[in-house]
Amino acid sequence: MNLKLKNIKSETLSSSNVHEIILEVNHLKKSFRDQEVLKDISFKLFEGENLVILGKSGSGKSVLVKCIVGLLKSDSGAISIFGKKSSSLNAKEFNELRQKIGFLFQSGALYDSMTVKENLEFPLRRMIKKLTENEISDKVNEVLENVGLKDALYKMPAQLSGGMQKRISLARTIAVDPIIMLYDEPTTGLDPITSDEISTLINEIQKKYKTSSIIITHDIKCALKTANRIIMLKDGEVYYEANVADFVHSDDSFIKSFFN
Repeated sequence: MNLKLKNIKSETLSSSNVHEIILEVNHLKKSFRDQEVLKDISFKLFEGENLVILGKSGSGKSVLVKCIVGLLKSDSGAISIFGKKSSSLNAKEFNELRQKIGFLFQSGALYDSMTVKENLEFPLRRMIKKLTENEISDKVNEVLENVGLKDALYKMPAQLSGGMQKRISLARTIAVDPIIMLYDEPTTGLDPITSDEISTLINEIQKKYKTSSIIITHDIKCALKTANRIIMLKDGEVYYEANVADFVHSDDSFIKSFFN
């Protein structure tokens, strides 16, 4: 039984009945040879919300987010970002669009041979070339302070714990002031206390930078702490869509299994 509830918006957004659609996915499909990973995915991300896409391993979550950011090409369907279909853009236009999207990789993806400072400077030098050295330095210090690691400037990634690496990766992502944030399993591999800290940080980033975010996770605690709205994937399809209160009080056995 598909329990999808259409057009449910965040209870924590403004009281206005109209919220701008920042990103829209329509009938997205993706297969790898004979394995159908995304069967027919449709949803919207509204301005200023944290949308959690929840599902068990193998449900298609990471494939979905990689299609959105352009790391994978879908077989069919459409992805519209800021009202523009990504498939209709040329390479230059798509790269310009992607600069407004921050992607926190599951692994963190820090450059092992660079210090924290160099890791944070890299996207600023590459994507915002008009910045002065002082502006770059100020930005690096700002984002480090915002993730609570201002003393880690000259450390190497190998000197950092898993949670600290995740924070530095998040600092690098927000350094270029993205409008949309995509989080791919942000708490994977972290202990419960550090996972909770990362979830808190995601909420702080939303408030400080006014981001609209998609959070891909199988971690129910992260989902409930960060979500304004939840979409549940099952076997490559949208199984359920609701606000957090309705999700928590659902009597559906599959949804209940996440709380066990």
